[in-house]
Amino acid sequence: MPEQMTHFDATQIVAYQGEPGAYSHLACKHTFPDWKMANCATFADALHMVEQGDAYYAMIPVENSTAGRVEEIYRELKRTQLYVVKEHFEPVNHCLMARHGMTLEQVERIGSHPQALAQCDTNIKALGAKNLAMYDTAGAAKHLAEQAEEGLAVISSELAAELYGLNILKNHFNDTQGNTTRFLVFAKQQKMPAFEPQKTYITSFMFRVRNIPAALYKAMGGFATNGINMLKLESYMVNGHFTATQFYVDVEAHFQDPAMQVALEELRFFSEEIRMLGTYYADEYRCQD
Repeated sequence: MPEQMTHFDATQIVAYQGEPGAYSHLACKHTFPDWKMANCATFADALHMVEQGDAYYAMIPVENSTAGRVEEIYRELKRTQLYVVKEHFEPVNHCLMARHGMTLEQVERIGSHPQALAQCDTNIKALGAKNLAMYDTAGAAKHLAEQAEEGLAVISSELAAELYGLNILKNHFNDTQGNTTRFLVFAKQQKMPAFEPQKTYITSFMFRVRNIPAALYKAMGGFATNGINMLKLESYMVNGHFTATQFYVDVEAHFQDPAMQVALEELRFFSEEIRMLGTYYADEYRCQD
């Protein structure tokens, strides 16, 4: 647990991965504006703070509208017993920044997290610059502020430029306007909202199918026949074995919806293991055109 957070009540702390100024930091500020925030080196560290009771929530990015899923978190889901209690969509404004006195024409290398580099790939190539993968967007800004590397600019948030005293060379540097990252909020206790048919909910879960022909097709059939909208289906290997595949699913339904219960009963018949991660309100962002 970060030393500076030890004197705060853990029930008012939200943990995130990255240096101050990271997009996860921004997501925390927008979702929990009155809370204290604890920055962690890794996703595992942020989740571990919640597991140990040193933080109440962990804010974790899971996918981006431009670069796709955040691969690391799916490995961590297998190791944690935390629950998903909320989702948050954070618009991403990538800024190209440098130390004061450097011009856009002097940029030779651009450093940032691989996700940010992927989201700005076309603009990076237009400058003729080389990519430099770094562990974190805000960490890249901090590194540049501390190390005067000739020809180096970084991609990070406007907040990071402010925190680390850097000059923004180009705002909205992302290739696609409307670039947005989806975050999930993890907690130690499940906080399932009461089922009200007129409201929209998301239920997230993981499962592993039995080793029989067409098992996935059969396992998912109950959701189609019961009119449940599937929003996300991700697959990943279990313990490095090509024959063992685990799936992560988001569906638009409340766990206690009768149709959902029927669909889950069919899923259980064709699955070896199911772990419910949580039911939570759909973010208002999903209702935007």
